[in-house]
Amino acid sequence: MIMNRSFRKYLWLAIALMLTILAVILPTYLVSSLSIPSTLAGVQAAKWGNNVTISYIDKSFRFVSNGIPNHKREAEYIVPNAGMILPDPSTAQVVSDPTIAQNYDFTIPLQPVKSDKPTRTNLGAIGVMISGAAMFNPYEGDNQTVALRDNFTMKSANGQDVAFLDSCNGHPTPMGDYHYHGLPKCITRTVDAEGEASHIIGVAFDGFPIYGDRALDGSKITVDQLDACNGITSATPEFPQGIYHYVLPDIKDVNSSIGCFTGKVSIEMSDFIKQHRMPPRRDLKRSSSDTHPTTP
Repeated sequence: MIMNRSFRKYLWLAIALMLTILAVILPTYLVSSLSIPSTLAGVQAAKWGNNVTISYIDKSFRFVSNGIPNHKREAEYIVPNAGMILPDPSTAQVVSDPTIAQNYDFTIPLQPVKSDKPTRTNLGAIGVMISGAAMFNPYEGDNQTVALRDNFTMKSANGQDVAFLDSCNGHPTPMGDYHYHGLPKCITRTVDAEGEASHIIGVAFDGFPIYGDRALDGSKITVDQLDACNGITSATPEFPQGIYHYVLPDIKDVNSSIGCFTGKVSIEMSDFIKQHRMPPRRDLKRSSSDTHPTTP
C-alpha cells in the first residue's frame, strides 16, 4: 500500500511536470506554425508559365519545369573561362546563349514553418519562379561578390556589347542553367500594373512566397522595411489578411536577392541543394558574328 501511494505520488508529479513543459512549448509552437497561413491560395493564383506543371501532394506542391524561362533571352552571354569561379573581362568569354533544359522537380511546403534562426542561402537554386526558371541568391561563385553590383560588359565578335546579366537580372551558368539574381522585371511587367501592388512571382524552397517591391497600396517597399532575409509580413493581393513573404527590391546590392531562409527547408530539398551546388561544366562554343535568335 505504501509503495502504491509512493508510485501514484511520483506519477502525478511526472504528469504535472509534463503539463508544465507543454504549457511553455505549445504556445510557441502554435505561434510559429499555425499562425502562418497556407500558401495554397497564392500558389493557385500565381500565373505559372506554360512550361511549368503544378500539382498538389498533402501539404506541399510539386513544381516541374524544364528550367528555360518563358521570356526572351539574349542571343549571347558572358561566361567564365574554364576553371574560373569569378569572371571579369580578362577571365571570361562571350558565347552563344548556353541555356539548356533542366529537370526541375521540386516539392515545396504549402504550410511553411519559421526556423529558430535564419539559414544562409546556398549557391545554386534557392526557389522557383513563375517563368519556370530558378532564383539564386545575390552572389556569384565565390559566395561573396554581388552579381548585380559587379555586372559588366564585353564586346562580342561582331562588336556588340554583351552584359554578364541581362535586362531581366538573369543569365545562364556555363552549364546552361538560367537563373535570376534580382528583381526580374521581365516577369513583373507581365503580372503587375504600373504603380500597383506586386503579385506573387515565385516561391522559395522554404515555402514562403516571393514578390516584387510594391506594397498592397502600390507604394515602394524599401530595404529598411525588410528583415535580414529580405522578408516582411504584410498584405498582398493573394493574401489580403497578410503573410510573411520575401521581397526583391529594385537595387543592385546585397539585398537584390534572398540572402537567407527564414523558414525550414525539407530534408529532401536540403539534399538537392547539397548535390547541385557546383554542377559539372559542359563544353561551350565561342560566339561568332552570326546572329542567333532569342528564345521566346
